[in-house]
Amino acid sequence: MALPATMNVLGLVVGVVLIFLMGLLSEVSVELLIRFSVLCKASSYGEVVQCALGRTAKVLSEICIIVNNAGVLVVYLIIIGDVMSGSLHHVGVFDQWLGHGVWDHRRLVILVVLVLLLAPLCALDKIDSLTLTSAASVALAIVFVVVCFTVAAIKLIEGKIEPPKMVPDFSSEKSILDLLVVIPIMANAYVCHFNVQPIYNELEGRTPQKMYRVGRITTVLCVAVYACTAISGYLLFGSGTESDVLTNFDEDLGVPFSTALDYIVRVGYILHLVLVFPVLHFSLRQTVNDLVFEGSAPLTESRKRCLAMTVVLLGLIYLGSTMIPNIWTAFKFTGATTAVSLGFTFPALVALKLGQRGAECLTLKEKFLAWLMLVLAIIVSIAGVVGNIYSLESKSD
Repeated sequence: MALPATMNVLGLVVGVVLIFLMGLLSEVSVELLIRFSVLCKASSYGEVVQCALGRTAKVLSEICIIVNNAGVLVVYLIIIGDVMSGSLHHVGVFDQWLGHGVWDHRRLVILVVLVLLLAPLCALDKIDSLTLTSAASVALAIVFVVVCFTVAAIKLIEGKIEPPKMVPDFSSEKSILDLLVVIPIMANAYVCHFNVQPIYNELEGRTPQKMYRVGRITTVLCVAVYACTAISGYLLFGSGTESDVLTNFDEDLGVPFSTALDYIVRVGYILHLVLVFPVLHFSLRQTVNDLVFEGSAPLTESRKRCLAMTVVLLGLIYLGSTMIPNIWTAFKFTGATTAVSLGFTFPALVALKLGQRGAECLTLKEKFLAWLMLVLAIIVSIAGVVGNIYSLESKSD
């Protein structure tokens, strides 16, 4: 939902190129992670990092997973609040349906969704229990993309869309600061690496080659969905594109059945978030358990601990959603630090370290890609952190 806003900063040409580049590098890093996880017989992200880089690195990687996943789950709740209760400049679905009242109070809406819809799904203790809900979430995301892309195409043909920005703007200090934080935000979109081992562990007839196919299909689907979402969302709303593009869908789209399409897009995507939320929560809970209760029985064998951790984590995530103002603020910090580390830095370091062993030696091409990911990750992290600091100083001034 933040990708259309990144297009507003980067321009269409640079934005699309970066979506494809990030997807390609992410797929390479996933395959390296799978390869060396099998080599180490690791059952989690932290274990493969420990095998290559030691216990300190394992703890650091687990902290990154916790911060990243908690941050993204907070973002999901913020989006739910934005859409159902409205934001500063946009009207919520409940306001449009029922008018203003206690039922559209932002914190109450988020709490009700959390308790009635999210908590029961998050209480499940196996990731394969979420197979059907995950499939449904993908289908809802595709519905969102099809609607947005179709509306944008109709308006483009009718000449109702303002000429889009094609390349970044370097004319002001604010534009340059936005550029520094926008790439880390885009990096968030591809960070799935902490779920690679849990999914591989439960994959029927698992082999590295079969998991590679899973990763490649996923990456192709993600690149297509992200590119279509970013392009169509930016074309529809231009320079007025919000950090959460869903909030823009409270206005007349300039096509027949505009009101119905607005509701389909917003409510459909909220259902998508409800269904995908438990997948990220699963890896968050698992990582917290590995870090805090190291050496104890698996969560699948301790139902009370599983439920207690679920309640505590959902409570903290809810508090975070009431304190962070918007998704751009959350994404730009997690993107520059934890997302880049999990998606690129750790997989590259694992490959370069373990790739020196016997039959698992890296080819020249693989070494080049690993070093490229590592260098780019460092550059993006430094640029993102510096950009965030300057942005905060500018606002305080």
